Amino acid sequence: MLPQASKELLARMRFFWKPLFQGRYLLLTNTVTCGGMLALGDCVQQTWEIYKDPSKVRSWKRTGCMFAVGTALGPCMHYWYQWLDRLYPGRAMKTVTKKVLIDQLIGSPTIWFGFFIGMSVTEGHTVSEGLEEFKEKFWEFYKADWCVWPPAQIINFYFLPPKFRVIYMNFVTLGWDVYISYLKHRVSLPSRACVCVRFPQMWN
Repeated sequence: MLPQASKELLARMRFFWKPLFQGRYLLLTNTVTCGGMLALGDCVQQTWEIYKDPSKVRSWKRTGCMFAVGTALGPCMHYWYQWLDRLYPGRAMKTVTKKVLIDQLIGSPTIWFGFFIGMSVTEGHTVSEGLEEFKEKFWEFYKADWCVWPPAQIINFYFLPPKFRVIYMNFVTLGWDVYISYLKHRVSLPSRACVCVRFPQMWN
């Protein structure tokens, strides 16, 4: 059994953390974690890039842009999943399947369109340049998206309460955010037949 002091500590932690997943604070939690995980993913990717090429210098501006865009996308994801839960309430597998398909066919392309446009603007480029980059890299990341997110979203929609949807995604997405940072800031765009081999090659 836990000592009394440990029980009191856990009770206090719960008292302070619980409001972050309720009401207006939930929007703040989802927004901050979305920006924070994109920034963390970029930090991990830049650490690997510097390890591979010690002459490279870490760009905090690049990480800041990732944080800013992630923070801007946080409310979009927050309200998107609220809308999905209202449209298809419940946890029946048929309902979950509908949510996953709508999320993949509508939500995912829209969010990543916003990501590439937002990154282009925050990095000092034009909206047109962001649109061109989005079109150039769309099928590459979208195929990867289908490999990663449907299984993750089945867990999300079937097992988790709605208030934990976005924060669950943000923590699951750390590896995805590393990949997105890699894809976004990659200089060349080699043509490969299968996206599934990109993840191992990225770490060679």
